[in-house]
Amino acid sequence: MMKALALEYFKIRRKKIWVMLTLFLAAEMIWAAMSISISISRSASNANWEALIFSIASMNGLFLPIISAIVVSRICDMEHKGSTWKMLMTTNIGRNEVYTAKYVCSNSLILYGILAQAVFIVAFGLSKNIPGPLPFSLLGQFVIGTLLTTLAITALQQWLSLTVHNQAFALCLGMLGGFVGTTSGLFPAGVRHLFIWSYYMDLTPVTYIYGASSGSYVSGSLPSGLLAAALLMAILFYIAGNIHVSRQDV
Repeated sequence: MMKALALEYFKIRRKKIWVMLTLFLAAEMIWAAMSISISISRSASNANWEALIFSIASMNGLFLPIISAIVVSRICDMEHKGSTWKMLMTTNIGRNEVYTAKYVCSNSLILYGILAQAVFIVAFGLSKNIPGPLPFSLLGQFVIGTLLTTLAITALQQWLSLTVHNQAFALCLGMLGGFVGTTSGLFPAGVRHLFIWSYYMDLTPVTYIYGASSGSYVSGSLPSGLLAAALLMAILFYIAGNIHVSRQDV
């Protein structure tokens, strides 16, 4: 397994996927910084950690499905373009090990992006002199909820990317996921929870409660039911994809 994982990192060493990931995240962070700065300038009450975490989580609904689709597609497309599946089968590495290695490789890159977001939240909050201690508990829950949602999405994206040679389909699914993640707040909860892309908003420790004339940010714990649902989807997508791809003709 470690040999297969090392091979995946070796194959992407010159593709600069982490550079592309950083640029996408930088665009998101610049957008978030501008939006939050405008919000604080209009009302000092918006200068709080809950508002900052909620803003990043809501933007993740748009950005991370697309970023996940691109990262997974770039890692999986190498096998299609190089027609390397047959060559891999001549080695002592099983196809399911290659599948697992690609999944771990993709998610390790995206975990780097999620941790970078947590660092941005802390740095931006300190630069704006947001009152109160650093919200380590909220940040930890933000990372867990975002990562768990991403694990399910990358499992689905990898299944499609390795099954269909034309990566346009996988990228279209990522863009569709970004649209669903952005507009999920408009759906009823029963409908929204059917789509994994909406979990970026649902698996965040901060929610925005609308009032008659204004709203407020409320922090709490991650809903255990949705955590279990996201974990179950990640396991199902991964196992189904692994079995399907391992049985395909090459």
